[in-house]
Amino acid sequence: MRSLHLDAEHPAAPLVARDAPSAPLAPNDLRVRVRAVSLNRRDLMIRAGTYPVPLTPGVVPVSDGAGEVVAVGAAVTRFAVGDRVTSSYFPQWIDGRLSLAQAMQQTGCSLPGWLADEVVVDEQAVLAMPGHLSFDEASTLPCAGLTAWNGLTGGRPVQAGSTVLTLGAGSIAVFAIQFAKALGARVIATTSSDEKAARLSALGADEVVDYQRVTDWDREVLRLTGGRGANHVIEAVGPATLERSLRCAAWDADIGLMGVFGADDSRVDPRAFSGRLLTLRRIAVGSRSDFEAMNRLIAAHRLRPVIDRVFRFEDAEAAYRHLADNAHLGKVVIRVAG
Repeated sequence: MRSLHLDAEHPAAPLVARDAPSAPLAPNDLRVRVRAVSLNRRDLMIRAGTYPVPLTPGVVPVSDGAGEVVAVGAAVTRFAVGDRVTSSYFPQWIDGRLSLAQAMQQTGCSLPGWLADEVVVDEQAVLAMPGHLSFDEASTLPCAGLTAWNGLTGGRPVQAGSTVLTLGAGSIAVFAIQFAKALGARVIATTSSDEKAARLSALGADEVVDYQRVTDWDREVLRLTGGRGANHVIEAVGPATLERSLRCAAWDADIGLMGVFGADDSRVDPRAFSGRLLTLRRIAVGSRSDFEAMNRLIAAHRLRPVIDRVFRFEDAEAAYRHLADNAHLGKVVIRVAG
């Protein structure tokens, strides 16, 4: 079995390749032949030493993967050989609220990840992938896809006719546009170039605001909504944009805070909360139950994740660099096997 590992003492060092015998199966385990994985910003943070969850030294990285079940333990009931499955970011979070203990158990960080030929996982830690998706496409869902879904449905669910604001052209925003349109919402997106604006419009965004040209984009959102503001904000940036998100939020809006990026000296003027009733939720991906609900929508609407580029397993370092360059639109995928 081939696998790539983070250096035990220096995670930012080149990935370490290892060959090892296949691990034995416990009664409730599955052996999954990994076909594809996708990268997230958290994978860069882990290697940079800025991720808040402690790293298990030498761990196999990457939380998001898809593959085929090739063997099952004697007590397995949820899957059979040949089933196509995806990983779980929080493999112990099945439903309900996320506990601290569950949050500390994360695939590709404290627990072994999927950047390998095969993985051995408990049957509760994976779920069936939508049947119309390829392995490349399904590998993009566990983190960015589910985070966007939780942002739209985890608090007050998006309703047909409501307005959703997405920030930037990152993977969470792209998924949020697709999901929001499938749910019948109007979408206003912000981005930084004509090229990205055209692609977001093609995905379904009803209006796109170039925040490089329109620096007071919060006022533009208010103008586009007749002064009412956005009912839902997918806030995937954080402190650098949060104040403007607050200022263009509708009465009793739901703001899903996914990212905490931006300048270290960013401050939110507390007056931005004045006269507004809203809910600000910090989003931590989602549970397996949330994932299953998202997959039902994806299957019903035949949605397809947006992939920017696919790399070979041997070019995993190049995939990391491509993600870090921040010029992509859509997910960065590493194809482990054809």
